[in-house]
Amino acid sequence: MNEWPEQPEGARPMRHVQRRPRGSQSSQYQQGYDQGQAYNPNFTQAQATGYDSGYSTGQVYGTPQGGGHGGAGGPGGPAGPGARPAGAAPDWRKRIKIGSIVLGVGVLVWGVGTYAWASSQMRNEVDLSKVIERPAEGDCTTYLIVGSDSREGMTAEEKKKLHTGSAEGKRTDSMMILAACSSGNTMISLPRDSWVTIPSFVGSESGKQYPARGGSKLNAAYAMDGPELLVRTVEFNTGLRIDHYAEIGFAGFANIVDALGGVELNIEKGFKDKKSGADFQAGEQTLDGEQALAFVRTRYAFAESDLARTKNQQKFLAALANQAATPGTIINPFRLYPTLGAGLDTLIVDKDMSLWDLGQMFFAMKGINGGDGKSMNMPIAGTAPQGSLKWDMPKVKQLVEQIKNDQKVTVESNR
Repeated sequence: MNEWPEQPEGARPMRHVQRRPRGSQSSQYQQGYDQGQAYNPNFTQAQATGYDSGYSTGQVYGTPQGGGHGGAGGPGGPAGPGARPAGAAPDWRKRIKIGSIVLGVGVLVWGVGTYAWASSQMRNEVDLSKVIERPAEGDCTTYLIVGSDSREGMTAEEKKKLHTGSAEGKRTDSMMILAACSSGNTMISLPRDSWVTIPSFVGSESGKQYPARGGSKLNAAYAMDGPELLVRTVEFNTGLRIDHYAEIGFAGFANIVDALGGVELNIEKGFKDKKSGADFQAGEQTLDGEQALAFVRTRYAFAESDLARTKNQQKFLAALANQAATPGTIINPFRLYPTLGAGLDTLIVDKDMSLWDLGQMFFAMKGINGGDGKSMNMPIAGTAPQGSLKWDMPKVKQLVEQIKNDQKVTVESNR
């Protein structure tokens, strides 16, 4: 039996030269020597310092015991992958990145939902495949934009307020061609009193063949067989293919203006018209739906009634598009949804026209308002029977060729 030699009286144990971690258990370990306590073979340095190599229990080195305290991710243990050390500043770049992704996904979902809803509201009712003997396609996208005197869905009170009268059915109140081209956009008003030939056509409802009718006013085509015959007549008399058709009635037009909160317009010269309800002073002003409808319908206040009115219609539509096709309307749901809701259920378009095409049409009109292109009347050569207007056909042919070939329009209207 081996015995430890007795310590000399007064001798103190030599301190270990290796630095030990501070802590309550280390202090207890040191205190045991300092107080000259008897050696305890079961009191190890690991117990004193809180360190456990793992060999005493036979576990693999570095594996936390019990999967709890002191292990990876546990309190006081080493941080796991991606964990932020205690007391470290937040990683704002990471937070901003995640927030941007969440915001982007939210905007995408909102945009897709809005597009789907708006597309479902469109009235794709005009079948251009029924139009016969069509001209070849050109390099520009062309729209025939029609304002009708439809009173569909209007109450007697609304008809009185908007000065629309109570005539049954509907007729064209305004017509214009919008050519969206890379060389510049062009808006051409077609006076409804234009003297044209209504060509032979197949009835859109009856399917019967009808012979040509020479010497008629342009708005008679719509009255005879609706949008399909109007497109056929415009194509026949101009040689320009119409890609899309868009038509809006009185109520829809006024409702869109009101949904936008009115449209700002500079009226160069004041005028009054009892029939349309117009009563305008010159200068900058904001027109509500009722005033806007009166502005575009007035004809009897002007000497050249139909031509002067078409100029006002072009001016107002460009201003309307300029205000509608802005970020303040497009990305603001409190303005976008009322505007779409007010217009789409009264806007009649062709079967192939998508919401994207409709947006392109508005942006093309906005471009004209911003100086990217021009607006004009169809060139007029003089008067014809029944107070109608005869087109200047050499100029019309040159105008159409420039649009077909996506060339800058240089033709000028002479009125």
